[in-house]
Amino acid sequence: MSIYYVPPINLLGKGCLKEAKGPIKSLEAKKAFVVSDKFLTSNGTVRKVTDMLEEIGVSYVIYNDVKPNPTVNNVNNGLKVLKEENCDIVITIGGGSPQDCGKAISILATNGGVTKDYEGVNKTTKKCLPIIAITTTAGTSAEVTINYVITDEERHVKMIMVDTNSLAAITVNDPELMIGKPAALTAATGMDALTHAIEAVVAKGAYDVTDSTSLYAIKEIFEFLPRAVKDGSDIEAREQMCYACFLNGIAFSNAGLGNVHAMAHQLGGLYDLPHGVCNAMLLPYVEEENAKAAPAKFRPIAEVIGMNIADKSDEECVDFVIGQIKALSEEVGIPKSLKEVGVDNPDLDKLAEFAMKDACAGANPVFFDKQKLIELFKKIV
Repeated sequence: MSIYYVPPINLLGKGCLKEAKGPIKSLEAKKAFVVSDKFLTSNGTVRKVTDMLEEIGVSYVIYNDVKPNPTVNNVNNGLKVLKEENCDIVITIGGGSPQDCGKAISILATNGGVTKDYEGVNKTTKKCLPIIAITTTAGTSAEVTINYVITDEERHVKMIMVDTNSLAAITVNDPELMIGKPAALTAATGMDALTHAIEAVVAKGAYDVTDSTSLYAIKEIFEFLPRAVKDGSDIEAREQMCYACFLNGIAFSNAGLGNVHAMAHQLGGLYDLPHGVCNAMLLPYVEEENAKAAPAKFRPIAEVIGMNIADKSDEECVDFVIGQIKALSEEVGIPKSLKEVGVDNPDLDKLAEFAMKDACAGANPVFFDKQKLIELFKKIV
């Protein structure tokens, strides 16, 4: 038996933000706590949402002090404001950072304690405050998952929380909010989405339902990510990336991820690097290693990205997939090494030690010991 978690209401497609008024109004909230960042506040994105709240008679307070890798301090400061303002719903606007920060705040509002108390799997006892998750990037899928990630500044560790009680009540995935996003951000978030989809297929927890959504997402990303990177106003490409992001999000939220994420989290925690870039650099090398233990997992991936697999061996399918991942990364401009993103002498021992303890590592199809993790980190130094 499998349990499949997905938010109860999901709005998808061009212009769908306008349709969110009814579902939000049905929550009968008195005051919304709006979590975003300073850029999205200054460019008018947050205003589109707050204007809508005013139309339906919901008051609000804006908290936009969220870092790209949200921290415990961001969460604590936000929780303080939420309590002072007596907010009863949380609206998250942005990519993975505001989404994760908002989830943590919402969880603490109903469960008490501190963020560290909930590191791991299903550590809470109460459902979070209702969350309306409005995404502005096609990448993290944080709006639809049961996962969130918060950086512990003291330990320089990204804490992974996998918690069904953090699932949003309403999600909004509107490509119009993504028009004009910079090419580098589009590439990084898109490759993050690809990593989610591939890891969900390869993960130990994968099954038919998660495979079907992941594989379609992989197909869409290979087709439409280069277009979205090349032309940020290509609404068709943006919309298809939205669908891919939604589909892989509900897949990995239920199937799990793996060692790409377990390793990328440590790079983000120690060196404050962009999550999508870390995933993209690691993806081909980790999957090359995973393929030694689970080569058949790569056959359907090879097929959806254009290979006629009828007369091909598992090994040929693996080679094709790894080659196509590398080619896509190069096409969209992903850096190839840590040196290119400003990290000259990474602490490989610490990175590997922390990666072994990461919650995502348990879903990987094969166990990587510390030495293997060090070997893989070295491939991107």
